[in-house]
Amino acid sequence: MGSDLRRRTADGSAVHTAEFIVSSARLTELYECSALLRRTRMRAEEIVDEARALLAEAEQRGHADRIASLRVQVEQARQAYCKVLNAYVTICRRITEERQAILQAQMERERHSGLSGVA
Repeated sequence: MGSDLRRRTADGSAVHTAEFIVSSARLTELYECSALLRRTRMRAEEIVDEARALLAEAEQRGHADRIASLRVQVEQARQAYCKVLNAYVTICRRITEERQAILQAQMERERHSGLSGVA
């Protein structure tokens, strides 16, 4: 026994309801990704700070061989942090776009159902 997507629901079509469910699920997934990227970003920032601290210590102690190696590691850590930060910003932007699309669809449904949107 399958669902009939052509039947009407109280506040619009079942298709609109299904689209809303899909959009909400997509938004939930984006929020989960952003939470993971936020934790990753924070850890990447800690790693950059730790690498810089090790470099500063090596510079203070005059360990020339370690300084060159640590400079490379600081730069690698910084580049990795930038990638994570860019991914985080991209996900946040996508969340905003998805939320706006959901709100726009809701406003369109209300407009078509004769509601003014003003309470």
